[in-house]
Amino acid sequence: MNKSEKGFIPVMLTPFKDNGAIDFDGLSKLTELYVEAGSAGLFANCLSSEMFELSEAERLAIVKHVVDVAAGAVPVVATGTFGGPIQKQADFVKKIYATGVDAVIGITGLIASEQESDIVFNDRVADLLAQTDDIPLGFYECPVPYKRLISPQQLGDLVKTGRVTYHKDTCLDITQIKAKLAATQGADFGLYDAYMAHAVASLKAGSAGLSCIQGNFFPELIVWLCKNYNNEALQQEVVQVQAFFIKQMDVMHNVYPTISKYYLQKRGLDISTFTRRQNIGVFNEQVKANIYQLAVDYDALVSELEIKPVFV
Repeated sequence: MNKSEKGFIPVMLTPFKDNGAIDFDGLSKLTELYVEAGSAGLFANCLSSEMFELSEAERLAIVKHVVDVAAGAVPVVATGTFGGPIQKQADFVKKIYATGVDAVIGITGLIASEQESDIVFNDRVADLLAQTDDIPLGFYECPVPYKRLISPQQLGDLVKTGRVTYHKDTCLDITQIKAKLAATQGADFGLYDAYMAHAVASLKAGSAGLSCIQGNFFPELIVWLCKNYNNEALQQEVVQVQAFFIKQMDVMHNVYPTISKYYLQKRGLDISTFTRRQNIGVFNEQVKANIYQLAVDYDALVSELEIKPVFV
């Protein structure tokens, strides 16, 4: 998914019906929204998709649906490792790849436990590569079950295999981002940063783009930032957008993903706020009031920037 232009890769939600079943019509509309907003690709079956609350059959079904709806307009990646012996993980990687995705993503914290060394992790990744033929792979430093960060040297070594084309980074450290970019320079590879607090600095350092939960509120604004972060004529506006993301970060993380589904409802997407995830906080009137103010602030910002919202 490496491109000369910076891109936004949304971490996709999974819409559910009020009875808890997957809402495939809603998933179609959501996929179309991401694409129409200008996303450079799609990350399906990820943490925002509630992947740990899905069955294996449901994971395959939502990924296949996203691939079919995207219909080649943008590349799609999806998670394919969910713990257990490497052979089991490799088998599911193959099943995910058979849906038509462009690369399959490995969760770093499910390849080795928190107590296991980098040597163990490296050996298991090598085994995973050996058991998955020539399938393009990527890695995601998912916070669940714990956040296992890949060092710059590890990432450089992985990319040198020619098999690893994508990395979603959650280290939250711009110094580490720069070191990872230096270790992978010149490769057919893209590092996508999840941390919007240093989004502009990351893009300027050479990240391929952004992959963040904020795209489940207003993907148009993140696409705008990826296109204009280095536009000298718009640097005041770029600073303004970066400040907006920092100011609103806590609001967008609270009671997530319910609040993002609620926000998308308010902007016209016909989906339920139902989530299978537990212990995410209480979706109360104060949370709704915070989202209302977020919408007011966002509308004022995009009006000033002359960004047209997408409707599907």
